[in-house]
Amino acid sequence: MRKTPNHPSRLAGALLLALALPLAAQVEPSGDPATPPGETMSDQDMDGDGAPEEATPAIAANDPSILDAEPMPKAARSLLLDVVRTPAGFFAVGERGHVLGSEDGRNWTQLRVPTRSTLTAVAAYDGVLWAAGHDGVIVHSTDGGQTWTRRRAAPWTLDTVDPSEGVPIMDLLFVDGMNGYAVGAYALMLVTRDGGVTWEPRTVVEPGPVQEEPQVVADEDNWTFDAADLELEAEADPHLNAIARTEDGSLVIVGERGAFFRSTDGGQTWERKRLPYEGSMFGVLSWGDQHLLAFGLRGNVLESHDLGDSWQPVDTGTGTSLMGGQALPEGGAVLVGSNGLVLMRPYAGAPFVEYRYENQAGEAPSLAAVLPDGQDGLVLVGDRGAGLYRPPAVTE
Repeated sequence: MRKTPNHPSRLAGALLLALALPLAAQVEPSGDPATPPGETMSDQDMDGDGAPEEATPAIAANDPSILDAEPMPKAARSLLLDVVRTPAGFFAVGERGHVLGSEDGRNWTQLRVPTRSTLTAVAAYDGVLWAAGHDGVIVHSTDGGQTWTRRRAAPWTLDTVDPSEGVPIMDLLFVDGMNGYAVGAYALMLVTRDGGVTWEPRTVVEPGPVQEEPQVVADEDNWTFDAADLELEAEADPHLNAIARTEDGSLVIVGERGAFFRSTDGGQTWERKRLPYEGSMFGVLSWGDQHLLAFGLRGNVLESHDLGDSWQPVDTGTGTSLMGGQALPEGGAVLVGSNGLVLMRPYAGAPFVEYRYENQAGEAPSLAAVLPDGQDGLVLVGDRGAGLYRPPAVTE
């Protein structure tokens, strides 16, 4: 039987912010449209062009994954987990199906979205938007974020036989307007070739026996741990936390327990490798054809100039986990984490400089994602919502 997403030994590292949250509040149906019991989403839900959404198993009418997100006056101060920029402005996503739009990164408006599941990732290409998260939900906007269509929902049900049901999506990548990838917990990968209307599962990790957790044996009064006890073994179905693409079209994925995958043929086949750090990596950035930067647990950052054949540790000066990041020109980068942590370097090889962000309430939020605002500042999102920050180093 597939492990459920609240398996305690896997939560602590790989999903940290996102999976530590409740999946969604169980609410009674209101006036919101929902799929009646016994029907699939494709029986009812059609977008404006008449194309049916992806067929799914029967979903209860009061399941949060298919209920409209509730308007909340303080949505901009709620937990937000990702942010993206389009010609129409900034879009942030987070708990309870919240999607927020902003022209300037300062003033945010909640948008109507057909799900209450927590959204963990948002992607954009040529003004078209996709967002995804818990319960396997994927929603889609083709009009600059004004209206949204639910394309996929796969919540866990008591009679489920599909191992992907209930599995949260952790990251999205679109390489053009038609071709995209979604990755998530338990080695989940979904691929679309029609702009996100339909999604098909793909295999990244070849099937194999699940490796047992290290065992620790007590010797009477003396508990001891040897090197074998402490070694982290590779998971047979690791959480896939982030996906990126290089300029030559190569794809790379990072995940829990040092998991690293790469594809040089557009995702048709994947090579599994191990990072030199055996903890979880939560994000990966790319420059050019082979330059990569992976970041994650306990402030660990690894850099590669050969598409992951070799890695060098990067000194960050912190033990704080790094949850989000953004590539800057010439190998520069900005990384964010707990307690308002912001790390920046202006170019490849430069040391990271540490800053601490506090919002207007004097709080130092746990930050999940970051994006330059185009005016020497940063748009930050995390457990206290969205905020603007101008690091002293870039102040005019």
